[in-house]
Amino acid sequence: MKKTLVVFAHPYLEHSNSNAELINFYVRQQHFTLRDLYEEYPDFHIAAFRERKRIKNYDRFIFQFPLIWFGMPPLLKLWIDEVFDRDWIKEGNYNPLEGKEVYILVTTGGKERSFHKEGTYKFTIEELISGLIVSLNVFKADIKHIKTVYEANKLSKKEIIIHKQEFTKLLNQ
Repeated sequence: MKKTLVVFAHPYLEHSNSNAELINFYVRQQHFTLRDLYEEYPDFHIAAFRERKRIKNYDRFIFQFPLIWFGMPPLLKLWIDEVFDRDWIKEGNYNPLEGKEVYILVTTGGKERSFHKEGTYKFTIEELISGLIVSLNVFKADIKHIKTVYEANKLSKKEIIIHKQEFTKLLNQ
């Protein structure tokens, strides 16, 4: 099994049943390591050196977060800014993200139809999280899939289970 690092960032997890349920999946998997950034860095002081050293040990990455004001949560953005090292892309240097599988799981309270050029917000989820996508592309990570869970705050237990099953199937392909 692929050793997987889950980088999870949700500033209001106590108000998100669907995210809490979705991360329970990772906790039960032996080869998954869950990193809750808001739990680990409540003061926003990221141990960048330690994080860089840690990510070298993983074969696959999952970034899971809610859309916060039409973008990534601020702590996830800061984590990327401080942990991703431009030296990794210099010729001859080791790049711990190069060729590694990446999955992105985004939750939002909005409806799917709202996230289109013709929709309420006039932007797609991919456009709203483009900072993450571009960063991963610069570091030559292999983005396998971006999954969005719409209306996450309204999901029933059964619907959350279906999303977990779909995501598990994606990870096992």
